[in-house]
Amino acid sequence: MNQNTTDQFFKNPVLGHPAGLFVLFFTEMWERFSYYGMRALLVLFLTSTIAKGGWAWSVEDALALYGTYTMSVYFTPVVGGFLADRYLGYRWAVIFGALAMTIGHASMAIETPLFLYIGIGCLIVGNGLFKPNMTSIISNAYSSHPEKKDGAYSLYYMGVNAGAFLGIMLCGYIGEKISWSWGFGLAGIFMFFGMLQFYFTQNIFGTIGLKPTVASKQASKDKEALENTPANIIRDRIIAVLIFSFFTVFFWAAFEQAGGSMTIFAEKFTQRELFGNSASIFKIVDALLTIVPLLVITYVLFKLFSQTFKEYPKGNSILSISFVIIWGIVLWKVGREYYSLETEVPSTWFGILNSLFIVVFAPVFSKWWESKYNLSGPMKFGLGLTLLGLGFGFLAYGSMGINPDSVVRVSMFWLIAAYLFHTLGELCISPVGLSYVSKLVPATWIGIMFGVYYLFIGMGNKLAGSMGGMIETITSQYSLTTFFLIFTVVSIGAGLLMIILSPFMKKLMHGVK
Repeated sequence: MNQNTTDQFFKNPVLGHPAGLFVLFFTEMWERFSYYGMRALLVLFLTSTIAKGGWAWSVEDALALYGTYTMSVYFTPVVGGFLADRYLGYRWAVIFGALAMTIGHASMAIETPLFLYIGIGCLIVGNGLFKPNMTSIISNAYSSHPEKKDGAYSLYYMGVNAGAFLGIMLCGYIGEKISWSWGFGLAGIFMFFGMLQFYFTQNIFGTIGLKPTVASKQASKDKEALENTPANIIRDRIIAVLIFSFFTVFFWAAFEQAGGSMTIFAEKFTQRELFGNSASIFKIVDALLTIVPLLVITYVLFKLFSQTFKEYPKGNSILSISFVIIWGIVLWKVGREYYSLETEVPSTWFGILNSLFIVVFAPVFSKWWESKYNLSGPMKFGLGLTLLGLGFGFLAYGSMGINPDSVVRVSMFWLIAAYLFHTLGELCISPVGLSYVSKLVPATWIGIMFGVYYLFIGMGNKLAGSMGGMIETITSQYSLTTFFLIFTVVSIGAGLLMIILSPFMKKLMHGVK
């Protein structure tokens, strides 16, 4: 990557990082809004009764489709990364991917079997083009500043989860309370805004992410550098990436229960009806949880505007319109719930906790990773898996005494505690994994290897759907506690194994920190 290009990218800093990082922040935010908004609704929609507007599928069938979908959106980045590396360039891959996902969400809003599968197909293709190439742009932009990559990916991940927070909260609420179609359709509207914002602001990246023909000279330099690197070091670092990727399978197979078995647990076994003072307190807390994070994100938006609005008025205007609409929907939701006579916490509401905790803790972890107390990559992975397992420990304990025919509904505390520990574990693995792939992989392989990394995440997602679909079988034969204990033991065991492998991993990484 040309030094002048990265220097240009690092002009006009926002919160200590380039303004261009926050263009990616908001583009990814809307993409995650659409993805997690749809994900929050899919299983509930499929398993809800006909009377409630759903399709009355079995839990096993719904989670099988869910697992196949979440697996596929991580498999296609291998192809998307290859196409971007060789033909499209990262920017056009992102734009085409966002357009395909917009069409996908619009199709799902029609609510027929044919358009459901068309929509899911478009989402899978679009995600394959979008996901690896957003992270590839960051990797290229920070090529001359590797010491800031962990912090940059953590801030970027804050944008990811800001979108997930808003998507689950708004699409989930509208889908459950108003109409499934409106919930699915809202996801598509903001995906379209994200595409337009990126398209009209893309020049902020300089030459980063252009078609390969434009950057052919630089590619030649990268190849030459690759040839001058000892073959054993390239080999060892690739092995390290594959080991990291293998452990992500365990993480995501457990973590993605959030969209499946944990949603079922929230719907069937969690006390969600509130009365009296409890209802009043929840309404206040829910309003604060809705408005305060949005205020924080809006503050970031204004910081970006202060640096880029004059130069990129179209992209920033589109971003402004999208936030005006979001604020309108949020204020409508808060007002509607405040005056409602009944208070029942939506099943999808618990999903926002993960994103909320990310927004709160991502800056803390970003500072930690940039401090003298920073942990090595393998230690971060081990810690993350252990924290994930502890989160399932809360669910295992909280579900004691529940059986398939049980009318017992347990406190919301167990789900809240689980989401907190899952989030802390996620912060140790997901953004850090992206950062280490970018550090360990040769420059000319970035797009493809990000695709390979996502391929392993896809395996974890498919396992999540398959294992989550066994919740009723395991609960009937053993107990619900046994179901959650499986994830507790496997996650902690994988975490301890990664910690033991840490010295070996450091050798494979050859000085990459």
